[in-house]
Amino acid sequence: MAKIKSNYSCTECGGVANKWAGQCPACGQWNSLVECVVDAGTNRYSQTPQSLAQTAPVLQLSEIDALEVPRFTTGIEEFDRVLGGGLVCGGVVLIGGDPGIGKSTLLLQALAAMAMQKRVLYVSGEESGAQIALRSKRLGVENSALKLQAEIQLEKILSTLVQHKPQVVVIDSIQTMYSDALSSAPGSVAQVRECAAQLTRAAKLSNITIIMVGHVTKEGALAGPRVLEHIVDTVLYFEGDTHSSFRLVRAIKNRFGAVNELGVFAMTERGLKGVSNPSALFLSQHDTPVPGACVMVTQEGSRPLLVEIQALVDTSHAPNARRLSVGLEQNRLAMLLAVLHRHAGIAAFDQDVFINAVGGVKIVEPAADLAVLMAIHSSMRNRPLPRGLVVFGEVGLAGEIRPAPRGQERLREAAKLGFSVALIPKANAPKQPIEGLQIVAVDRIDQALSKLREIEN
Repeated sequence: MAKIKSNYSCTECGGVANKWAGQCPACGQWNSLVECVVDAGTNRYSQTPQSLAQTAPVLQLSEIDALEVPRFTTGIEEFDRVLGGGLVCGGVVLIGGDPGIGKSTLLLQALAAMAMQKRVLYVSGEESGAQIALRSKRLGVENSALKLQAEIQLEKILSTLVQHKPQVVVIDSIQTMYSDALSSAPGSVAQVRECAAQLTRAAKLSNITIIMVGHVTKEGALAGPRVLEHIVDTVLYFEGDTHSSFRLVRAIKNRFGAVNELGVFAMTERGLKGVSNPSALFLSQHDTPVPGACVMVTQEGSRPLLVEIQALVDTSHAPNARRLSVGLEQNRLAMLLAVLHRHAGIAAFDQDVFINAVGGVKIVEPAADLAVLMAIHSSMRNRPLPRGLVVFGEVGLAGEIRPAPRGQERLREAAKLGFSVALIPKANAPKQPIEGLQIVAVDRIDQALSKLREIEN
């Protein structure tokens, strides 16, 4: 009997080591080496030479025609937006998210819509056919021409692709698949990497669009080797609280479109429905203006969104004042409070400061700085900001207000939703006036507070 040996593979870079170590010798990441069982003397590629692509000729770049990649829609507008306009023939998409957040539901809806025009196949490794049929009945798509296979062995799935020649395939999920060429268990680093590589190779050779579902770790990252994200063409993340009805799908990587695109969905009894006006989700409905609330315009990919930033400033009863931020970077909050003290003369060292982005949205761009300071200032004075005010701009350590990208699009979105006054960086001031929107351009934080008092009066 052949002796089975093991090595250790890095989940971050895919590097292989003969023995375990606390730090990966290839990339330097700590605690990332995982044991993998491999067969000695086995060359899995020599058994399937037909799966390898033929050698491509060497061409000059000027001889290659730059053709636009044709796309086809999924039947769900918000899903198409995140994908950059739709799916691509031969493209491989990886979508990850927490358990129960709606990945399988969204893909079943999309496949049912595409089944009207294309040959589609749903490969399930986690649920039986009866369970998927029950879900399809709940979603109202039980009469679609969608084909289903409950299988986890890679070789049988590849044989099905050759036999039925589908145009779109969903693999749910990649962590449940295994190959007979490896003796390790399904979900191991070696199995996930091998199955993903073989499916990607099949997609490129046969021009099949494959969507793979990936598990996530408790930290929220995709489980398995980091090489998995490098193999595929597009990486999508499902975000949102399972206790909330709203879901966000964000593009992290896209070889055929823009990254950081955002799709907004609402979970209903009939599945996930796209939200046409997502700004309404992130704006609180107040009968009267309240202190500590400021509306900003953030940019998610090509889409401007209006989000309400809320601040609560209260006297601290502890030796160290608390700084808590939800939806925004907490370290940046401490920096902004220091700028507010140094350049505007407003001290908050003895105050607890709490910041929240309404609706569970996460804002990572620095254009939220000015809105955060306006909300803090409003809460400290216990005086609401003027009705119809929208704010955006980055605040530097020297107290200057720096411009935000795509300022014109942000202003047009605010005007479209009925806002009347915009407090923005001077560099973002439009050359032509925007109908119904008063522009107040500032270049320093103290000037912004001064202009705010003028607007209130």
